Amino acid sequence: MKVVGFAGFSGSGKTTLVEQLIPALKLRGQRVSVVKHAHHRFDIDHPGKDTWRHREAGAFEVLAASPKRMVLMRELETVVEHSVHDLLAQLRADVDWVLVEGFKQSDLPKVEVWRQAHGKPLRFPDDQHIVAIATDTPDTLPMSVHCTVLDLNRADDVAAWLVDNAERFEYRTPLSLP
Repeated sequence: MKVVGFAGFSGSGKTTLVEQLIPALKLRGQRVSVVKHAHHRFDIDHPGKDTWRHREAGAFEVLAASPKRMVLMRELETVVEHSVHDLLAQLRADVDWVLVEGFKQSDLPKVEVWRQAHGKPLRFPDDQHIVAIATDTPDTLPMSVHCTVLDLNRADDVAAWLVDNAERFEYRTPLSLP
């Protein structure tokens, strides 16, 4: 790979030049990635932000880093439906909890988040992996439930319940399942 840095004070046009170089290099058959030092604030991937501008210009990868955070965004060359297990394998193993948002079809143990005002039905009991329901209206659940009901508005209580029931959430890769 070839690597070149662009230096200058804030507002000098570094981002604009990099944004223009990406498609110019792509026209010459080059694959382009960008590394961005986010020293002011770590705000990514909003229209107008540098990372968004680089991705919109066609960068294959954009890595943004600050002293406290780092994010790598990669444009996929083909449409891929990621398995939650493949994504979990990319994370560091030395964390205590991984909170997975979405992936409602997965075989992970799940807390269903349900609001009556949203007007959607419960996934419980049809999803056998739901172990609790977090709701803001426990008295108006559309059916009686045999799982734990948690107060959606009390994150400390949900966290305490998770810690108290941690053994239920021990992750086993699909290959390690019986």
